[in-house]
Amino acid sequence: MTQPTDIRRGVSEHLRTALHLAASGVPVLPLRAGKLPFGNCPACARNACGGRPNMKTPGPCACSQPCHGWAAATTDPTVLNSREWALAWREAAAVAYHPGGAGVTVVDLDSADAIAWARATLPATRTVATTRGEHWIYRGTMASSNAARPGVDIKSLMQYARWLGPGVGVTAPLPDAVRALAVKEPSPAHRAPQALSVPLRGRGGVCRHRTPTYLDRGIAMAVQRITDARSTIHATVYRTFLAVLSTHGGCGCLTDAHVARLFTAAQARGESPRHCTDAWANALTTLGL
Repeated sequence: MTQPTDIRRGVSEHLRTALHLAASGVPVLPLRAGKLPFGNCPACARNACGGRPNMKTPGPCACSQPCHGWAAATTDPTVLNSREWALAWREAAAVAYHPGGAGVTVVDLDSADAIAWARATLPATRTVATTRGEHWIYRGTMASSNAARPGVDIKSLMQYARWLGPGVGVTAPLPDAVRALAVKEPSPAHRAPQALSVPLRGRGGVCRHRTPTYLDRGIAMAVQRITDARSTIHATVYRTFLAVLSTHGGCGCLTDAHVARLFTAAQARGESPRHCTDAWANALTTLGL
């Protein structure tokens, strides 16, 4: 007698939580054991509904069952209470939500080292305790990224996260430091040796600088581009370095003083000296300088 009662109580609790979240604008869905979404229903099997079989990138689908992972998340109480969803709630082990649909990003920290990194690197925000670590929740959305760094996943658009309670603290705006984690760096196979510690200059190619003003204007524009960046700082710095070197890096007119201006601008936007050096070296390697 105890087991069925416990099961009914569990289903009721999950559905009650889902309805409460949906009423506040958070799209929700049931999860089965193992924190996994429910598999495709018979109507959607083998792409019969017109959607995509990969549950993380569904196409158009009119199915009312929770069969497409994160995209099944809904705020519609009629759907959540529907007969089609009844079996899912009966078997559900947890409630999940779509962070991107709720306008937030979850930084999933799965280890003590990851938490220590976040505390030293990221601005304080609303925090939720998990089984192995913490969820840090920021206001704003971005591309999701698994293994963005050791022990760190980014869950926002096209991803779901388990609901573990409201957490503590005030939700802060999504910082550039988190957005930068989803930026793909140039392949390590093309990196210059890590022993590089100072900027390098060009190797005596043809000079296109008729006056020093041309070069100074180019550096000033590059500095301004880095300074004005509000997101994807890593990528902006690398692309800017690449642009400067493609125009000014082949003749030897680019001095350490010019490069120092670029590095100073990048570090003022939060880049480390090592990342600046790596980005500069990668740009040199890409251009064959």
